[in-house]
Amino acid sequence: MPGSDFAIEAESVEKAFGPTRAVDGASLTVGRGEFVALLGPSGSGKTTLLRVIAGFEQPDAGQVTVGGRAVAGDGAWVEPEHRRIGMVFQDGALFPHLTVAGNVGFGATGKARVGECLDLVGLADRGGSFPHELSGGERQRVALARALAADPEVVLLDEPFASLDAGLRESLREDVARIMRTAGMSALLVTHDQAEALSLAGTVAVMRDGRVEQVGTPEEIYERPRSRWLAEFLGDADVFPGTARDGIVDCELGRFGAPGELAGDVMVLVRPESIAIGSGPSRGDAAAAVVIARSFYGHDQLLHLELPSGRRLRSRRLGFPAWHPGDHVRVWVDGPVSTLER
Repeated sequence: MPGSDFAIEAESVEKAFGPTRAVDGASLTVGRGEFVALLGPSGSGKTTLLRVIAGFEQPDAGQVTVGGRAVAGDGAWVEPEHRRIGMVFQDGALFPHLTVAGNVGFGATGKARVGECLDLVGLADRGGSFPHELSGGERQRVALARALAADPEVVLLDEPFASLDAGLRESLREDVARIMRTAGMSALLVTHDQAEALSLAGTVAVMRDGRVEQVGTPEEIYERPRSRWLAEFLGDADVFPGTARDGIVDCELGRFGAPGELAGDVMVLVRPESIAIGSGPSRGDAAAAVVIARSFYGHDQLLHLELPSGRRLRSRRLGFPAWHPGDHVRVWVDGPVSTLER
């Protein structure tokens, strides 16, 4: 439907390769001007879903619309080159025999658009260079400029930073996010990198076994994951048994609010950054613990702690004051916790 609020709508998409069901009823939307990250481990189906949206694979079931126009499913099929989708691949996929300007001009809406997009990605002075004369980061900027030059409805980014070294990867992904915001472009980023998804996107969709497990803001899915698997996939998490009743859960670390529908035995998930530690006057909600190991990273430290019950947990604190194995401390929760059915 023209005028749709969504750049992409994928509904109940299925795709199998022989006996392997790569995508199993996955649904996903990307709003106009929205930056969405599709995150998942290897084999989760995220790249296959991207390829279905792009038109490189035909879905076995489900529908895909781009900019309000049906492009796949329910009798519709639009070839990839007519979907108004810009693609940025992991290796850039530039034409080696064309200059930077030639690459960006391939499919551009006009000559003026080439200069606009090169300026947008900070490469206005490299139009006459060839891909082999550029750094890895510059090649990916050219690939992004080429994608934008065609004035697409949406840009799809398939692990675009995976081949770069760590330092360049971090700086380039921040630049790409800025460029996309400046252009007001809708984007779908496929990545297996949790930090990349959480730091770049306004919305994160997590895939597992061909299905979309949870969609939300980075804060929502990190602080309130719907499953233990999701909590542990997104970062460190320690799990404690608890008992829930009337919106309250009791566990070894204290009492916390819990979803009202939960009752009986539950799991309490606590991330290390939610565990505070001290050695001063005892707090009423603090528990005794002993430091059993410490990893120091300069800006922060990860402490491994043991409670009187023998259960262990972790605390991530600033790099100072220093704690050491054998220190007797008090610990308490100073941050969000998640409560799930056991």
